[in-house]
Amino acid sequence: MRTVEDLRGVCDALPHSLETFPFDDETLVFKVGYFTKSKMYALTDITQEPLRLSVKVDPQRGHELRQSYPQSVVPGHHLNKKHWVTVTLDGTVPGELVRELLRGSYLLVTKKGFTKAERADLGLPDHL
Repeated sequence: MRTVEDLRGVCDALPHSLETFPFDDETLVFKVGYFTKSKMYALTDITQEPLRLSVKVDPQRGHELRQSYPQSVVPGHHLNKKHWVTVTLDGTVPGELVRELLRGSYLLVTKKGFTKAERADLGLPDHL
C-alpha cells in the first residue's frame, strides 16, 4: 500500500466515497456522503514521495499506533492531533493495517458525521 492507486482501490470500494481536491490540485481528499453533505475521512498530498496519508482514529488507537510505529505514524499534519494521525506509506506500516485504518476512519466519520436517518437514507454501513 504505497501508491495513490492503492488508496483509491480501498476507498472506491466504500459506499458513497468521493474523491475531491477542495484545497488545491495536490491534496486528494476522500469524503463520504453526497455533494451537498460530505465528510472527510482521509487525505494525502499526491506529490509526496513517499505518500503520507492522514486518517481519523479513536484517540486511544492513535496513541497505540504512534507508540508502535514512532517513525511512520505521527499526529495528524494540519489536523486535530487528538483524532487524526498521518501515516507514511513507505512499507513500514503493513498494507493491511493501512486498509484497516482507512475503513476505520470511514466508519468513524459516518457514525459521527451523519444522523441515523441520513445513514439509513444513504445505505451507509455500521461496520465493514
